[in-house]
Amino acid sequence: MLDTRVEKLAAILVNYSICVKPGENVLVQATGYEPAFDRALVKAIHQAGGNAFVSLRDKTIDRELLLNASAGQIELQAELELARMKKMQCFIGYSAIRNMSAMNDVPGDKMDLYNRNIWKKVHIEQRLPHTRWVVLRYPTAAMAQMAGLSEEAFEEFYFQVCTMDYAKMSLAMDKLVALMAKTDQVRLVAAGTDLCFSIKGLPPIKCDGKLNIPDGEVYSAPVKDSVNGHISYNTPSEHEGFTYEQIRFEFKDGKIIKASANDSVRLNRVLDTDEGARYVGEFAIGVNPFITKAMKETLFDEKIAGSIHFTPGNSYDDCFNGNRSAVHWDLVLIQTPEFGGGEIWFDGVLVRKDGLFVVPELLCLNPDQLR
Repeated sequence: MLDTRVEKLAAILVNYSICVKPGENVLVQATGYEPAFDRALVKAIHQAGGNAFVSLRDKTIDRELLLNASAGQIELQAELELARMKKMQCFIGYSAIRNMSAMNDVPGDKMDLYNRNIWKKVHIEQRLPHTRWVVLRYPTAAMAQMAGLSEEAFEEFYFQVCTMDYAKMSLAMDKLVALMAKTDQVRLVAAGTDLCFSIKGLPPIKCDGKLNIPDGEVYSAPVKDSVNGHISYNTPSEHEGFTYEQIRFEFKDGKIIKASANDSVRLNRVLDTDEGARYVGEFAIGVNPFITKAMKETLFDEKIAGSIHFTPGNSYDDCFNGNRSAVHWDLVLIQTPEFGGGEIWFDGVLVRKDGLFVVPELLCLNPDQLR
């Protein structure tokens, strides 16, 4: 018998997030799969009249493939996965994380081969612009450990966050979308951060449970060559099996000209993936009231209430600033008092201070109003 919380989550994903219509093909891609959740998703897809297709993957197998795969093998895999993706109208992708460091010893050139072929061709160029998609994580012991919670407490937190009232949040987000749409200059201030850029002419997009679960951000993108100053991210970020900390970027005319972290060599190798990796493809403001601290899981961390993320790499098609890259790396700066505070300014007006909105029209987005 299926857990009612699992069924509720599956129903939200199928009927709200991607709105499956009769006759549509839906690919469920599960990494570290959970059979009960897969069953619930397939059941919900079929109840909506869709056609369910399932791909079951495992990080340990992916690691073994990448360690010894030739370039030709990866290119063929990309070709096969791309052909399948072109047949899909919808996509649900989730990971049940067992080990955050599962890919840590895969050589950088192998990860680059994967990113340039499978990730870029199948996901960035096909899935993102041509399907209705949603991605999420599924609760595991590893995620509970990252969050510093027992497994039971983490599951309770997880289902509270992932099945919240996204329609209510969506309505409140409209105010921020309207303000960002008429904004030119943005300034971010925090410890080790003083950054200025323009978002003029780039449409703000609200993320209200349609693309990610959990959700809760409004994103835009900087005018590609407008970013100047420096930013110091105060949350750890797991990327390709390695946990980066104390990431700091310096920008000149949009480009990252200096980058440092706990492994600066490794960081710069990621930024040298291609020309676009040193430019920024996304600027976003996090507003999810139930997420208050980082847990090294991007889909949660980028939604933290009182945070921003400023993303090196690819720009999304619905807010395209001209930057293309195989990299899209959401790095998070929390501006609540517990993390040193900070400010967001729009065209010289203070909009958010120490994680709380201070202009009247945005008070509805503060955590006490959304919970």
